[in-house]
Amino acid sequence: MIQAPFRSAGTVCVLMLLLLASGCHRHRKSKSAPNTDAYSSNLHQLVEKKALPPEKVDTKKVPDLRWPDFSDYESIIQTFYDDRNYEVAWTRDGVPTATATAFMLQFQDAAAKGLIPEDYDAPRWAERVQELNSKSPDAISLFDVAMTVNVMRYISDLRIGRVNPQHFNFDIGIADKKYDLAEFVSDNVVDAADVPKLIAGVEPDSEDYRKTEQALAHYIDLAKRQEQAAADPLPAIAKAVSVGDIYPAAAALLARLQLEGDAPAAAMIDASSENIYSDGLSDAVKNYQHRHGYTEDGKLTPQTIKSLNVPMTARVAQLQDSLERWRWLPEPYLHARLMVNLPEFVLRGYDPDHKLDFTMRVVVGKVIGEHETPVFTHMMKYLVFRPYWNVPVDIARKELAPHIATSHGYLASKNFEVTNNKGTVLTDYTAKDVAQGGVMVREKPGPKNSLGLVKFIFPNQYDIYLHSTPAVSLFEQTRRDFSHGCIRVQKPADLAAWVLQGEGGDWDLAKVQAAMNSGPDNRTVSLKTPLPIVIFYLTARVDQDGQADFFDDIYGYDASMQQVFAKGPPYPIKPYPSAPKPKPGDTA
Repeated sequence: MIQAPFRSAGTVCVLMLLLLASGCHRHRKSKSAPNTDAYSSNLHQLVEKKALPPEKVDTKKVPDLRWPDFSDYESIIQTFYDDRNYEVAWTRDGVPTATATAFMLQFQDAAAKGLIPEDYDAPRWAERVQELNSKSPDAISLFDVAMTVNVMRYISDLRIGRVNPQHFNFDIGIADKKYDLAEFVSDNVVDAADVPKLIAGVEPDSEDYRKTEQALAHYIDLAKRQEQAAADPLPAIAKAVSVGDIYPAAAALLARLQLEGDAPAAAMIDASSENIYSDGLSDAVKNYQHRHGYTEDGKLTPQTIKSLNVPMTARVAQLQDSLERWRWLPEPYLHARLMVNLPEFVLRGYDPDHKLDFTMRVVVGKVIGEHETPVFTHMMKYLVFRPYWNVPVDIARKELAPHIATSHGYLASKNFEVTNNKGTVLTDYTAKDVAQGGVMVREKPGPKNSLGLVKFIFPNQYDIYLHSTPAVSLFEQTRRDFSHGCIRVQKPADLAAWVLQGEGGDWDLAKVQAAMNSGPDNRTVSLKTPLPIVIFYLTARVDQDGQADFFDDIYGYDASMQQVFAKGPPYPIKPYPSAPKPKPGDTA
């Protein structure tokens, strides 16, 4: 499901008129509010099950909420009202406070944050404000609890995301980012003088995040324009179209490329040659291919046509998903020195001020065979030059044992050796020993080793790390999911020199290359200052210039997220019960 990105201007206007008519008053918390007893009794009944007789207990305690089940916030809301002696928080004399008014406008504009306005009752506030005119304690109490529920949802969703990342088996910890919501809302929100400033402080303090928000606003506008144009999809092609070839929908192609700015706004096709695939169109297609990680040859390929036909509403959803994932990241990973974006097949390195130092291609876990590279955060702590590859038992059982059963000399012919658990090399072993893990198989160091000549270790439960590889031709592929889980890097020597800079030992590129090519085997070099690294998943990413790049949802994580959002709150806050257990990385 794609989250609705469009805001109802009529609803906003009605809401503003009602608010202006009723006026706004700023308030400090007081223990002597009018009608305290009536409000207190109502509020108790709305937020506490124990305050009601059993036959009247209703889990949907605020029936006019769009999502009335707030069980995930129930204890927090009870604490909030208990600390206030069950005083109303969001109205004074039956009129919304200035803070409540500001939050109603925030809810209306939630799509600009990549959220769903209906999750915060955006269409319902105008009617609630109108009902306050009755000065009824019931209406005032319902308004108050509805506002508390939605304010807490909104702040929490912007602070740590809507769904616990561990629900998707993403190993990212959000606990340290959580507010004590009852205290935070009471002390910082109820009487906030500048709600937009407050919200900015709640959100991630990250240029990547802010640029993604800006791109989202742009793509919401593009989605509106595309919907109004109601253009047909570009016709599919069986083979690539090159410069000078005929493409009957050249004019439509130009319009589509102009929509996102890949082609200049000025027309590049004249009436006499409108069906010719021109140099200008080819250059625009190159721009588009660059933003999507495709081979930048300027040819109009079936893959490029398929991507061009993805509607802008789907691009909006990708940006929304990216904002959700940025919200998960705690410091120091929000500004990690190293970040792998799995769908993009790219590693980026940043300086201490989080300015981009380099990018390089990577190979990640293949989709088929349950070898997906996991998403997690960790600290890189050491490098190993000329490493052994210790073959995981499941790989040895599936891929090596059958060959050993046929030829005992198979392992030696492929540069492998067998050891016991003390590392002593064995010659007396069987295929059954290998398949059952009674002995260990390792590939000897050298240029043909599956790990190449260096690996970068950030100890984790998945046994995943970065490493070099002898299979360098794979970096020329557009889609680079070929490994059993670990991450192969395109320029390992450059990466090692970058990681070791400032670590002492004069580790320049020449010294790194010497350690890789002729140094001692299995040499470990520890980092004095561990580097934060994020193995991340963004199918929409905004570059330094504000250009939005989009990538295929290779592992289906975007689709899973959209399915969760479609169900509405309460969103999952616990790990998915049937999430797969961590798998050892192939490291090859």
